[in-house]
Amino acid sequence: MTILLVQDAVTSAQDSLQSAIPVGPEPTSVLDTVLLGGWVIFPIVLLSLLAVYLFVERLMTLRRAKADPDLVTERIRDFVQAGDIVGAKNYCANQDTPITRILKHGLERLGRPIAEIQDAVHAAGKYEAFELEKRIDLLATIAGVAPMLGFLGTVTGMIEAFQQIQSLQGNVNPSVLAGGIWEALLSTAFGLVVGIAAVFFYNFLLGRINRAVHDMERSATDFIDLLQEPAPMQAAYDDQRY
Repeated sequence: MTILLVQDAVTSAQDSLQSAIPVGPEPTSVLDTVLLGGWVIFPIVLLSLLAVYLFVERLMTLRRAKADPDLVTERIRDFVQAGDIVGAKNYCANQDTPITRILKHGLERLGRPIAEIQDAVHAAGKYEAFELEKRIDLLATIAGVAPMLGFLGTVTGMIEAFQQIQSLQGNVNPSVLAGGIWEALLSTAFGLVVGIAAVFFYNFLLGRINRAVHDMERSATDFIDLLQEPAPMQAAYDDQRY
């Protein structure tokens, strides 16, 4: 009988202790689960939205900039060899891609020294490359900042969990402690997901940009070589003068 009374007293004490420990509401959805990660989740969400926006915006810019460098060069060659410089300029204006804008800068300087034309083409190429690479460095920044914010959220969450343990003088149910820990780890997990996505976006866009820049450089080189072809270009120079 005494043993039963002691067991009942222990059980009653445990129930009282568990009822005294504050337990947060159980998450009912993915959004509720994410929000348990604390205040740091909100800047990570903003970074994720910014990363998606930058990726879509740069991807659309690259698609608009896409052009076949061999086809463009051949078309310009046909116009120039026929002495139709105005037609070549109109073709470049109608296409309105980085490659044709670069070549248009060269066409507008026909009749001037070849070195001046080459400098104009190279300057236009640098500008177009800068326009393609614009804001892509923000993706690299997001890839580094998002995981760090996640780690910060985990550290602050763990600090709060241990403060709670201290306030309860160590009388904490292990399940409650585990719940506080996984809630703190949510911010790290979310930050890592955003960082990994941003790294993928950055590398994907960087590869596309490098290919576009390579095509522009090749077209610029072919255009300069075209200008140095003596026989057809002499007529083009004469037409440009008159």
